[in-house]
Amino acid sequence: MKIRLLPVGFLPVACALLMTGLVQGHAATARTVHAVASFTVLADVVRQVGGTYVAVTSLVPPDGDPHEFEPSPADAGKLQQADVIFLSGEGLETWFVRLSRAAGYHGTPVIVSNGVPLHEMVEDGHDVTDPHVWNSVPNVEIWTRNIRDALIRVDPQDAEAFRANADAYLVRLHDLDHYIRDRIATVPADRRRVLTGHDAFGYFGREYGVTLMAPQGLSTETEASAADVAALIRQIRTLGVSTYFMENAADPRLVQQVATATGARPGGTLYVEALSPPGGPAADYISMIHHDVDLMVQAMQAAH
Repeated sequence: MKIRLLPVGFLPVACALLMTGLVQGHAATARTVHAVASFTVLADVVRQVGGTYVAVTSLVPPDGDPHEFEPSPADAGKLQQADVIFLSGEGLETWFVRLSRAAGYHGTPVIVSNGVPLHEMVEDGHDVTDPHVWNSVPNVEIWTRNIRDALIRVDPQDAEAFRANADAYLVRLHDLDHYIRDRIATVPADRRRVLTGHDAFGYFGREYGVTLMAPQGLSTETEASAADVAALIRQIRTLGVSTYFMENAADPRLVQQVATATGARPGGTLYVEALSPPGGPAADYISMIHHDVDLMVQAMQAAH
């Protein structure tokens, strides 16, 4: 029997080809999860947890108002193509029912705010729930865990990656929470007051000991009464609030009216419910909170 000798160099090449085939085979079976999130802040957190395994689309665009969002036929198509849909919940996305009907979507979206200690308040004589949970960092830690668990259910093959990404992001959120507390601590307690456009910072105020005042209610769709605006003006004059902030996704006219009546000066733009476009000062959640806290602290420190 003749033994055929392989050419020199054949074995390494054969092994390389075999490994390439294995890698390509794995790549062919790897799955990209198509996720839809209701608005940009939530979409960013989903991206942080999903990493390279998840393609995330935000329905509300950067600088868009999640209260007054009007879905388009293209948005219905996004729902039809989604493997998983993420909402914040607690009354924020009132338009989602209309959109899901238009899309023929019969699934169950993931409500990432499940488990968050809710902030209840009275508005126009009615008990209401504040939907702006993400303005307290510990609440976004709850979001992160809920998102991780939802992605694992959709794509268990990549569970370890989702767990690792979530753990790494939770460390960053923990550091962010400490940063906020350290910055707020530089402001005397009697100066921790901020005037904004609408009641979107209730969770922030409760968590970090800041009083937030606004002429408009929880939703930018609500109308402030003349009596409410007059009462707010009196309160601001009494407390000596000297700076007001506009919001990137809200109409500034009402807060400017209050500022004119009280002599408050502009302190800049806060990013409350929407991220900025890429390259802006609030292109992701952590940058957004850093930006807002730095502006507020600067204004509160200058108050007298």
